[in-house]
Amino acid sequence: MPVKKRPKHLDLIRIRLPLAGVVSIMHRVSGAILFLFIPLLLWLLQLSLASPQSFDAFRNAASNPLLKIVLLGLLWGYLHHLCAGVRHLALDLDLGTELGAARLSSAIVIVVSIGLTLMAGALLW
Repeated sequence: MPVKKRPKHLDLIRIRLPLAGVVSIMHRVSGAILFLFIPLLLWLLQLSLASPQSFDAFRNAASNPLLKIVLLGLLWGYLHHLCAGVRHLALDLDLGTELGAARLSSAIVIVVSIGLTLMAGALLW
């Protein structure tokens, strides 16, 4: 039986990750993006709380469609990070580590985070 040669360099674009791997990577990316956007979120919070005039400035800034899309994306990032974090905690407790349960919990994380984002976006838009 001939030995199959392993690649010297992995082509990360062509590797097809399982859904659990995608959710795990999205968990890390969403955490990093949320961290990078902390200054914007703190500025918006400060703007909304400082005075009635600054709250009006906040409302004017928050009415910008581009900022609404950014905030909706950050909301999804937060909700995904929360749901995936709960999933990771369950996996650390050895709950749902079987293949079928891990795939199901990955799909649930995606569906729940998108569903909650759509519901919150419909309320806030």
